[in-house]
Amino acid sequence: MRFDTFAVIDWSGGNDTGPRPRKDAIWAGLVRAGRAEAPRYLRNRRLAEDWLADLVETELTAGRRLCLGFDFPFGYPAGFAGALTGTADPFALWDWLEARIEDAPKANTRFDLAGEINRTLGAGRGPFWANGLKRDIPGLPRGKESYANPFPERRAAEQQAPGAFTCWQLAGAGAVGGQVLMGLPVLARLRRRFGNRIAAWPFEPLDAPVALIEVWPSLLADAVRAEPFTPQIPKDAVQVRLLAAALAGLSPDAFAQIATVDAPEEGWIFGLGHEETLRAALPALLTPPPLRNDCFAMPRGAYWTPVDDALAHLRANLHPVAGPETRPVGAAAGRVVASAVTATRAHPPAANTAVDGYGFAHAAIGPGPQTLPLTPGRAAAGAPFHGAVPHGKALRILTGAVLPEGVDTVVLEEDCTTDGQRIAFRGPLKRGANTRVAGEDITEGQTLFAPGHRLTAADLGTLAAGGLGEVEVRAPLKVAVLSTGDELREPGAATAPGQIPDANRPMLLALLRRWGFETVDLGRAADTAEAVRAALDRGAVEADAILTSGGASAGDEDHISKALRETGSMALWRVAVKPGRPLALGLWNGAPVFGLPGNPVAAFVCTLIFARPALMRLAGADWPEPQGFDVPAAFAKSKKAGRREYLRARLRDGRAEVFPSEGSGRITGLSWAEGLVELGDGARQIEPGDPVRYLPFGSFGL
Repeated sequence: MRFDTFAVIDWSGGNDTGPRPRKDAIWAGLVRAGRAEAPRYLRNRRLAEDWLADLVETELTAGRRLCLGFDFPFGYPAGFAGALTGTADPFALWDWLEARIEDAPKANTRFDLAGEINRTLGAGRGPFWANGLKRDIPGLPRGKESYANPFPERRAAEQQAPGAFTCWQLAGAGAVGGQVLMGLPVLARLRRRFGNRIAAWPFEPLDAPVALIEVWPSLLADAVRAEPFTPQIPKDAVQVRLLAAALAGLSPDAFAQIATVDAPEEGWIFGLGHEETLRAALPALLTPPPLRNDCFAMPRGAYWTPVDDALAHLRANLHPVAGPETRPVGAAAGRVVASAVTATRAHPPAANTAVDGYGFAHAAIGPGPQTLPLTPGRAAAGAPFHGAVPHGKALRILTGAVLPEGVDTVVLEEDCTTDGQRIAFRGPLKRGANTRVAGEDITEGQTLFAPGHRLTAADLGTLAAGGLGEVEVRAPLKVAVLSTGDELREPGAATAPGQIPDANRPMLLALLRRWGFETVDLGRAADTAEAVRAALDRGAVEADAILTSGGASAGDEDHISKALRETGSMALWRVAVKPGRPLALGLWNGAPVFGLPGNPVAAFVCTLIFARPALMRLAGADWPEPQGFDVPAAFAKSKKAGRREYLRARLRDGRAEVFPSEGSGRITGLSWAEGLVELGDGARQIEPGDPVRYLPFGSFGL
C-alpha cells in the first residue's frame, strides 16, 4: 500500500482567524516524495477546501498517490447515523450534514443544527452539548447538567485512546464536536467532486489514487513536546508536520497492517495501537530552518556600509527558506536544484555511429583503396543489428545506431561507392572513426548538477539524456510587493494635487516574475501603522519574503521602519551607494522584509544590487554575481569618494553613454538604459575614452 504524497490537516470548526498565523486555526503538513514542506496556515475552511481540491488535482495530474489525514472523527458512535438518516452508512450521514450545514468564513450554523438534532432525537437533552454562542439555542444545553445522551458517549476508538474527547462536545477546551460537524461536509464534497478516485478509510478499501484517513496528532505527543513552538509556528503546525512525516516514513507493509481495521460505521483513528510503529517511522526531516532574528544586524560601528560589505553580510547570513519538492523534468525549467542530481544511465548508453555510412572492423582494412563485401541487413537508431558482422565484411549503418559486434569503425557514406554487394573507399581510416564511445558525454552515476543550480532549457535535455524523469528542486520562492504612501494611486487612476501614480509596484512585480519568483501583490498601504502592519501580516502568510518601497527611512511617516523595529529585528542600513542609501531590513512573522527606497530609480537599482542576490539565496540558488566588462566612456564625470555609484547607461558604438540626469525620480532613464555603469567607492575623474565598468541588464537576468 504505497503513497507518494502525505498531507495531514489540523481542522477547525471556528471562524476565520485572520491573516496572521496562530494556533487553533487550520494547519496543513505536507510530505511529497519523502521531502517535508513548510506547514501551511489556512485561515478559514473555504480557503482550506480550495487548497485541498487543488492538491488532489495536482497529485492526480502528476500520477502520484495521495493520502490525506484529518484530525476529526469520520463517524459517530454506533446507532446515531441510523437514527438520523435511516441507514448505518457513514456516507449517508456525511451527505445529510453537508445538505444542512451553512458555512461562511465568519459564521456557521453548527450550534443551531445540533440543537435541531437534539430536539429530534434526544428530547432536547442530547446527544450534543456545549452551546458556544451568546444566544440560547433550544435543545442545546450549555453544560452537562440536564444532559441525557441516547447514544454511546464515545466511539470504540475513543475508549482506547486516553485523552481523546467525545464528538458530542461542541465548545470548550479540547472540543472536537464542532470540527466533526464542519469537517464531514467538506469530505462529502471532495468525494462527490472526485468520485471513485477517492477512498475513505476504513469504510472503503484503499485502492483509489487518493485516500482519506482519520488521524490524531496526540499519538505522537512525545515527539511533539520535544519540538520548539513559536507564535509563527505553533503546536498545531508542528503536529501536522510530524504526523505527515511519520506516515510518509511507514513502509507499504506497515501502512497496510495499520490499515487493517474493522469499523464499518464508527470509523477509527489511523495508527491507534501502533504508536511505537509511528514514532519509529519519524525520519530526519529536511525542512529549511527559520532565519535568525538578527540575520540583518550589521557589526557595531558600521554606519556607512560599503556595498561589498553589505553584500558579503547578506551572503553569509541568509540561507534557503524554500523547501524541496519533486518535479517532472519537463516542468523543471527555471527551478533551483535542491540536491545533487546524478545520472541513472550513460549517454550514449552504448557505442554508436555518428554518421550514415558503413561499419566494419578496423583490423580488416589498411592504407590505399579498400573493397569490402556487404553483409545482409543494416543497423539503425532504435533498430539494432542482431548478430555479429564477420571479419572482413561491412554493414550498412545509420546515424545513432548501436555498433554491433565486429564493428569498431565507420566510413562516411559520401566517401564510398557501392554496387549493393560491396563498398569501395580509400584508406587509411583511424580506428573508431565516425563513432561515439559509450558514456563519452555522461557516465552512469555522474553528478550532473549541484544544489543551487538554476535549471535552463538546455539542462532539461541533459537531465533527460542522463535518464532522469523527475528532479528534486526547490519550491518557487514567493515574494510579496507592497507600496506605502498616502500620495500613491493606481496606474491610470485620476490623481489630485499632491498625488502620483504608483510606479514602483508594477516595476518590482515584473522584475520578480522575470527572475522566476512567484509574486503576491499586496497593493498600497496608507501611511498608518495599522495599515502597514495589516499588509505585512498578509505578506508573511502568503509569501516567503516581502519587498516594500517607501517608508524605509527614519521619518514620521516611515512606518515600515517602525513596524520592523517593533519585532526587534530592524536593521536600518545606510549603504554607501548612489542611488539608494537607506535600506530597512528585518523579519516580520518570520518573513524577511526588504524595505527599499521610495524613489523609482533607487528602488530599481537597490533591487538589482541587493534584493536580487538575497532573494536568490533564499530561493536556494547560487549567489549570482553580475558579469560586467570594461568599455570606453562616452561621458565626463568628476566623482567624489565615499559612495559607489550606479549610472543608467547604454552602449553605442562600443562606448558607454550615461543618462544626462542622475536624479532618482527620473524613471524614464530606466527605459532609456540598457545597463549600469558601476563606479567604485573612491574618487575618480572620468574623461571620454577612459575605461569604465559596464553591467548590462542581461547580467541581472533581465
